[in-house]
Amino acid sequence: MTVLRLYDTAARKKRDFVPINPERVTMYVCGPTVYSEAHIGNFRPPVAFDVLFRLLRHIYGADHVVYARNITDVDDKINKAAADAGVDISVITDKYAAIYREDSAALAILPPSLEPAATAHMPQMIAMIEKLMADGFAYAAEGHVLFSVSAYDNYGKLSGRDLEDMIAGARVEVAPYKRDPADFVLWKPSKTGEPEWDAPFGAGRPGWHLECSAMIEATLGETIDIHGGGGDLVFPHHENEVAQSVCAHGGAALANYWLHNGFLSMASEKMSKSLGNVIKPNDLLQAGVKGETIRYALMTGHYRAPLDWNAKLLEVTQRSLDRLYGVLRRLKDVEAAEVDVPAAVLEALLDDLNTPKALAALFEIAGRANKAESEQEQAQAKGELLAAGRLLGLFEADPDAWFGLDTVDEALRAEIDQLLAERLEARQAKDFAKADSIREILTSKNVQVDDGPEGATWRLKG
Repeated sequence: MTVLRLYDTAARKKRDFVPINPERVTMYVCGPTVYSEAHIGNFRPPVAFDVLFRLLRHIYGADHVVYARNITDVDDKINKAAADAGVDISVITDKYAAIYREDSAALAILPPSLEPAATAHMPQMIAMIEKLMADGFAYAAEGHVLFSVSAYDNYGKLSGRDLEDMIAGARVEVAPYKRDPADFVLWKPSKTGEPEWDAPFGAGRPGWHLECSAMIEATLGETIDIHGGGGDLVFPHHENEVAQSVCAHGGAALANYWLHNGFLSMASEKMSKSLGNVIKPNDLLQAGVKGETIRYALMTGHYRAPLDWNAKLLEVTQRSLDRLYGVLRRLKDVEAAEVDVPAAVLEALLDDLNTPKALAALFEIAGRANKAESEQEQAQAKGELLAAGRLLGLFEADPDAWFGLDTVDEALRAEIDQLLAERLEARQAKDFAKADSIREILTSKNVQVDDGPEGATWRLKG
């Protein structure tokens, strides 16, 4: 029986995943705030949770998994960007939401089932605030509505930290209208020129935390199976989501499993727009780095562990994918067998999304493909690679196109492949002089040959 085990932040341990309803497995992940282009670090959660989305679809069926990832399209930074450009906030948010979707597609991230936007859920947010106020969990003060943390006994349970320590370690706004320094804003008045919405407690706009609770309720229900996001969201964002949702829903849990990914860093420093140490996906794509290479690189570390981003990581990743695509190219004339996801790959992912272990298993399959003597063995190995790739979001490119050979004349490709075959025979026969002479011929044809355990791959230089 297939058992998925996930590390639950709230429980502080791995737990067997048991959905509320196997016919409708629900997952929500905090999405982008669309005021500028996202950087590579911002794409670590989407890639990690895309793997989980694919795995859940594999286990329960594509029609039985509902994944919502929100768009934050009202925010102080969005307001500033719009004001600086002299345009409506929708001009800014539409532009950067489109870029985010393009970058996601380049990294083979499946579109979520639902993509709720904050500005489309104002009635739901206002209704939730009214419920919290009516039940004594929130109060109005100087045009603001604030959640009273003292009214919720379990505040701090998700992050597992003492309230005073959490406040000391977070950016908590201290304001004279707060009854307690830890109370957080559900609604606030808009500044002159900023967008605002009418509400019974005064015109304004929502606080950041409220939107996710309202959108989860509207799209997935009061209690969902999985809530995910970056580790920096545990407190205060997710802690506050839990508080307002549980209190608005009569004590019902917001999520049964909480998953958080580790940071992406550069030179051991967290990648951050505020620090200016960011790399954007489009910068890499324009420089010739393939989206699949970026995706693979983000999967080389376990999603819960920190990952250092550097040029060496991309070089190693590129070589790894070249080796695997080289196997698929050598088997391009072999029809892949229809097979299940290889057990080693599936078992790795079922163990809290262990992508490094799953990627390592690909090379065992590639090794078998390289040694396969019968077409049946080759078809089996090719089928396993492709099945694993579908679960990991890999091998979506045509192997010829991967190496830039789709624009090379077919006769020239055939000639080069034949020369490589002859070179391999010479190397196996230890006729290294002949092998070297063939390599010189290939070099004269502007061919770059890369030797690897699974055989040689080639591309035209430049």
